[in-house]
Amino acid sequence: MPAKLKIFLPGEKTALLLTAALIGLLAGAFSILFRETLKLVHELLFVQGYQLLRIGEGGWRSLLLPLLPMSGMVLLIPLSLLFPGKVNGYGFTKFLRKVNLENGVIKARNIFIKIAATALTIGSGNSAGVEGPIAQIGGALGSQFGQRLRVSGARMKVYVAAGCAGGVAGIFNAPLAGVFFAAEIILLGTYEIAAFSALVIASAMATVISRAWYGEVAAFPIPAYHMVNPLVELPLYTLLAVIIGILAVLHIRFFYFVRDRFAALPLHSQLKPICGAFFVGCVGIFFPQVMGDGYEYIAEVLDGKGELGVMAALILLKSAATAVTLGSGGAGGVFAPSLFIGAVIGGAFGSVAHALLPEQTATAGAYATVGIGAFLAAATHAPMTAIFLLFEMTGNYLIIIPVMLTAILGTVVAEKLYGDSIDTVDFTREGIDIHEGREVAVLKSIKVGKAITEDVDFISETANINHLLNLFAMADDSFYFPVVNHAGHMVGVVSMQDVKNIIHDDEQRCCHLVGAICSREVIALTPDHNLYDAIQLFDIKGIEEIPVVENMEDKWVLGMLKRRDVISVYNREVLRRGIREKAEEIRILCASA
Repeated sequence: MPAKLKIFLPGEKTALLLTAALIGLLAGAFSILFRETLKLVHELLFVQGYQLLRIGEGGWRSLLLPLLPMSGMVLLIPLSLLFPGKVNGYGFTKFLRKVNLENGVIKARNIFIKIAATALTIGSGNSAGVEGPIAQIGGALGSQFGQRLRVSGARMKVYVAAGCAGGVAGIFNAPLAGVFFAAEIILLGTYEIAAFSALVIASAMATVISRAWYGEVAAFPIPAYHMVNPLVELPLYTLLAVIIGILAVLHIRFFYFVRDRFAALPLHSQLKPICGAFFVGCVGIFFPQVMGDGYEYIAEVLDGKGELGVMAALILLKSAATAVTLGSGGAGGVFAPSLFIGAVIGGAFGSVAHALLPEQTATAGAYATVGIGAFLAAATHAPMTAIFLLFEMTGNYLIIIPVMLTAILGTVVAEKLYGDSIDTVDFTREGIDIHEGREVAVLKSIKVGKAITEDVDFISETANINHLLNLFAMADDSFYFPVVNHAGHMVGVVSMQDVKNIIHDDEQRCCHLVGAICSREVIALTPDHNLYDAIQLFDIKGIEEIPVVENMEDKWVLGMLKRRDVISVYNREVLRRGIREKAEEIRILCASA
């Protein structure tokens, strides 16, 4: 291309923003497609099924209600068999892994899989949310742009995050929430100005499309609540934040407990979602509020129309219904259930507070409004997302102080009691801190046993210094030697530094024993430690080699781990993963071509 024409081409940052705008427009369009598909499935399966079975007549016909969510799970079976591993369960953790620890390459078919699977799950009355799936749909759109443009891994991550921002902004009609969702949860709070600008552009474009279709309507129109007496209510909101932080931790732990129990259940995997749907349907006979995303009942609670007893019961029942739906293999997200649980916690708390102090406190609806943001923040460890989402969904800016207070305090309490959010538990179970980045994840994935030098010389503690010097002379590149006792167990390590004071004294070399000069307080590793543990020890102690023993009780020397070997193994693993990821990219590009 002639040099004069190149000046008219967009620069790198401009190209990023233009691409983000296109991603946002498509994400907004697909959020509309998703919502309309969900409405259609709900009408066909739940509404028409409810009328066909005449469940509304009550009596014994009420017992037919579980058939409705079960029908959705039955229809999910062909999709699950056609795309194994892509349909069932809470898939947002896998998505975060793909974005932050792998190459960010997501197949286009995932867009339609998520739309169909989530619509069948929620549309038939099972308890889940649309936010996780729409984020994955938007992320898949961003990934498609990255694959077509053949961008780097870092740029791919930005495109995926931009798609997530657009998807969330479009589904909630909330541009700021979309931006902070992508920044806090997808990019894990680490991003550059250019990346943040891309999120803003994508979120804004998606909101334009969404509002052009649905109009500028808040998701939960509520009265203009405000604090009646700040001196009385701020301590109450602080107490509410502590309660919410505790309940959020219980919700997370219960969620994964139920999932683990379903995983261990000796039942065919295709039957588990049907069993979960049966449970949700049975609960729905007595508490129909738990079915679906629950937005209608959230609106009632925010309007101050919730009953104390019902709201208190729904705290547990909605958590259980969501855990069973997703734990058994249903498809969906956890945002909407978190909003629901937060609303009923706040509503129940506010009902009690207002009954005790009617002249000093706002009505229960105000506390329910604050509870939404606080519980979402505590469950996801994303307070900024929760705060802005609450503002944009309710259109109420009059209670900003209690919202910010409870969201931050709730998150702090939850993090203090349990370090994981609902999205990071699986990573912690694998020994991965997703916030530390890909390099640390690679080091943590490699065991010390794969990097040790097994051909190692060691010396008895009863040997004299001359024997040790001979060992040093014969060693090619070792400067540390394990010292063993008569049973062969390591009791210390000796280095050239330990013998420098007596190396020129013939008498002392013959008389001194290695056991007398070696270092007895020795750090050691086992084959089951990972290379991240080893690197930390190398840096802290300033040494180049660490002995590896069978276990810490029975210190039988297996070999030595050298710093250079750790670096070599790390480089080979990164190269291997890079080749694998590149091969996957090429395969997907060829398939799309």
